[in-house]
Amino acid sequence: MRFPPPVGLLRIKSAGEPEAADKSAVGCRFLRVSDEAALQLRAAARAFDCHREQEQTMELPRTVGELKQSGYQCRSVKDEMRRNLINYVREGRKLFPGIIGFDATVIPEIQNAILSRHDMLLLGLRGQAKTRIIRMLTDLLDERIPIIAGSEVNDDPFAPISWYGRDRLNREGDKCPIEWIGRDRRYQEKLATPDVTIADLIGEIDMVKHAEGHYLSSELTMHFGLIPRTNRGIFCINELPDLAPKIQVGLFNVLEERDIQIRGFPVRLRLDLCSVFTANPEDYTNRGRIVTPLKDRIGSVIRTHYPLSRQIGIQIADENAWLQRDGDYKVHVPYFMKEILEELVRLARRSPHVNQSSGVSVRMSIANCENLVSNAERRAILAGEQHVVPRVSDMSAVIGSSRGKIELLMADEEGQEDLLMKRLMGEAVKNVFAERVELKHCRLVIQRFDEGAVFQTGELIGSKLYVERLDELPELRTLVCQTAERLEPKLFNSEAQDALLASVVELILEGLHVHNKLNKHETEGMVRYKR
Repeated sequence: MRFPPPVGLLRIKSAGEPEAADKSAVGCRFLRVSDEAALQLRAAARAFDCHREQEQTMELPRTVGELKQSGYQCRSVKDEMRRNLINYVREGRKLFPGIIGFDATVIPEIQNAILSRHDMLLLGLRGQAKTRIIRMLTDLLDERIPIIAGSEVNDDPFAPISWYGRDRLNREGDKCPIEWIGRDRRYQEKLATPDVTIADLIGEIDMVKHAEGHYLSSELTMHFGLIPRTNRGIFCINELPDLAPKIQVGLFNVLEERDIQIRGFPVRLRLDLCSVFTANPEDYTNRGRIVTPLKDRIGSVIRTHYPLSRQIGIQIADENAWLQRDGDYKVHVPYFMKEILEELVRLARRSPHVNQSSGVSVRMSIANCENLVSNAERRAILAGEQHVVPRVSDMSAVIGSSRGKIELLMADEEGQEDLLMKRLMGEAVKNVFAERVELKHCRLVIQRFDEGAVFQTGELIGSKLYVERLDELPELRTLVCQTAERLEPKLFNSEAQDALLASVVELILEGLHVHNKLNKHETEGMVRYKR
């Protein structure tokens, strides 16, 4: 079958798929077909991709002799990463897609380390994308490289390091078969735990092979660990200080001399590795948790950090939280609610009651955003509404998603974590309200409440009831409509207007309460605001 050359990108949409905005579809043409035809076209596209990949694999050299004739040159893994990074930067391609807020801080330091051919350590608190970054380093590896067929340590066909590779190359010469491995086989990751042994990382004597007749000192009796098996690739250890000191000492030669020894036998393997580690700052700087000479052998230590601004934190939550729910309900999260959520997390990171050496993970922002939407979605289902717009009263749902994500310094008494979260929520609303609504514009509303007005809210009360109650307080309605149109003009002029007005009502009433302008009485899920 012959395929025409591609012209641009073509996206297939079945008849039932909505015309939703897709950031990844910029510059694409859409072909709308029936559901059955869409399935057939997508299956044909997958078959074509597999066929093309097989053709490319068949065209690759299959022996050492063919590899020599092709002019292929083997490079060290760090030279390979350096070369590919230069191409990335020259072409303006994004090195770590999906990583937000590190463009001017962390990523330039990583680029410098790669250009310097350094091993590196990412130093940061939990939830700072360290593991995501190191896993994306594989994009800097070549798509595939050749190894001697059957090699356990990814032997270079031109310079094998294992006895198996050298012996096979000597026996078969240019007819020695080779195979091509992809990026996935060139990356290994190990979480450091107290039970990790030298056998796991470096290797061990295989007594079965010894029983088969090999000498203990022979390399053929060795069972290689993760590090030798990652030769010509990237090896990562997460939470390096959690390794036992004797295991850390075992890494000295790997980082400096680039060789290993197993059980005291002089098995010298000149490994070609890029070693990457992660660590918590408190553990890394504690002399008792990490062996000092090991720190000296790591080329670059790169500090990660939490989002430097509220806007970046919101962007990270938007990218990672599950907000586009399935079903018949349309989710709209006002920006001021996103600001309150992110301000809550930022306040927790500055709170004297929270253990800051443990950190407050970005996962808290993501989980809180999802729980906030879920509580609003539950209300929409109960009230029979189609549009889901979170309110301040939905903030009670984020307590469940915040538990376990902050570590208190105070006595571990039951309920203290929840009480702290409620106080921080009030501060977050106060800060955002002060930025978005001027108190002088609330003068008529406060005056009306001074005259005895009362407004009742609740997380399960439908939006239409809020709008009906606003008709009884024209001063409040005027302020709410003006604020809603100013903060969310598109949402205000849509079918979700009632749900937006209900959300803005709670923002204003709660903002006046935290500024000591209104009293608040809570009973069984209901809240009454009055003077």
